[in-house]
Amino acid sequence: MLWWMRNCENLDKAVYEGVGRYNIPEIAPVMLDSADFIGFNCAKRCENPGDKGVHFFLPDYQFFRVWTGVELYIPMLQKFKCVCTPDFSLYTDFPFPVQLYNHYRKHWLGRYWQERGITVIPSISWSDESSYAWCFDGEPVGGAVAISSVGTQMDNTSRRLFRQGYEEMMARLQPATIFFHGTIPDWCQGTIVPIPSHQQRLRELR
Repeated sequence: MLWWMRNCENLDKAVYEGVGRYNIPEIAPVMLDSADFIGFNCAKRCENPGDKGVHFFLPDYQFFRVWTGVELYIPMLQKFKCVCTPDFSLYTDFPFPVQLYNHYRKHWLGRYWQERGITVIPSISWSDESSYAWCFDGEPVGGAVAISSVGTQMDNTSRRLFRQGYEEMMARLQPATIFFHGTIPDWCQGTIVPIPSHQQRLRELR
């Protein structure tokens, strides 16, 4: 089989030395304190991309294609003010190799996009306490970050895991700005800039 017909997991484009036990590609910090975000599913028809940021707080199937077709989307993403890293899911019931793979490719894309002039805001996510050993690897310290609380406030366990992970993020990354998608719990600390979720936008329109 010819090399260009193989699924190379983008290793034909770049291989990064990375950081941590699993060599996660490192993302440089960005200082940004404001942005009007839209979901990636709306990016193609956006008429004023220079004024907008793109987030990936969506079902994974809506953005798998930025991994499988990397070069196809770079020209479009380069037009935006900033772009969050894809929020590939880290569900607690996912096997560890799947969680790690999702974290790795989020960072591979973020690093690759930065090298092509895109202003990248890292989307921070975690699973349970055991994920702290690797889920912050490659994340910048002291810059802007993005997170989402959607789906994390449904029961006591998910609320506890979200709060613990948030506090761990604050201690490790000390973010300058937190772009926050979804409902913001009262206990959240930091300089928070809301990103309205799709449901919140619909309520506002009504």
